Amino acid sequence: MNEKNKNLLIRIASAVVLLPCVLFLLWKGGVYSAILLGLTAAACASEYYAITLKGLSPAAWVGIVLAGAVPFLPLRGAETAGQLAYWVTAGFFFFAWTYHLIRGPLPEAPTRSAHLITGFLYAAVGLMALSALRMRPDGMAWVICALVITWANDTVAYFAGRFLGRHKLYVEVSPNKTWEGFFGGLVGSVGGMFIARAGFFPEFTVADCVFTGIAGGILGPLGDLCESMLKRAYGVKDSGKLIPGHGGILDRIDALLFNAPLVFIYVQFIRHLL
Repeated sequence: MNEKNKNLLIRIASAVVLLPCVLFLLWKGGVYSAILLGLTAAACASEYYAITLKGLSPAAWVGIVLAGAVPFLPLRGAETAGQLAYWVTAGFFFFAWTYHLIRGPLPEAPTRSAHLITGFLYAAVGLMALSALRMRPDGMAWVICALVITWANDTVAYFAGRFLGRHKLYVEVSPNKTWEGFFGGLVGSVGGMFIARAGFFPEFTVADCVFTGIAGGILGPLGDLCESMLKRAYGVKDSGKLIPGHGGILDRIDALLFNAPLVFIYVQFIRHLL
């Protein structure tokens, strides 16, 4: 068995083990889903800081804890969650800059402060959006929407790129990605939504499937490329080693971190206009 096929088997085995646990906690909702998303956010922030700051300073640990706390905020209700998220973000912004103003090193202080803030936002924004979606009365359907447009895209893009890929998408950032894989993933996102509608969630309209499928099929790969850009800039292959065959948490949910806010914005502000 060659290395590529071996890695594929490891990826599949990891998904078979982890996916039921993830879906069960999301289905339970409430504090159960908040714990799952909070731990995931903390892990994402930790991986980002390990890459960019080459270690976890006391300030980085504050960012990790706050990122892990943010997905719990929707438990307090939408309005309260929004207010608390603002104050947490504002407080951490001032803390990050003040910390490095005092502790230094001064030549690197602006960059390190910016990375503290970016790592917190990178982890917290997408996973808070997913948590807020889950707290809706119809929340499980929209959480599944975010997962479907992400995972169906990733799965179909992988196989389309592997068997049909000829034209490179962005070789400087991700040498293995192809345009064939991109368009295959786009079809996968839209098709996955229609399958979810037909089999499990008849409340999804055709407009829901088309809009979220196309938007997620574009925005998800952008999230993937942005994480690849981050790793290439810092010379690392994977964001971590937590998930066998997949690397770190960021490697697994980089697209979801972009797609979850998309679905939240669609449900809150766009859907009623279509």
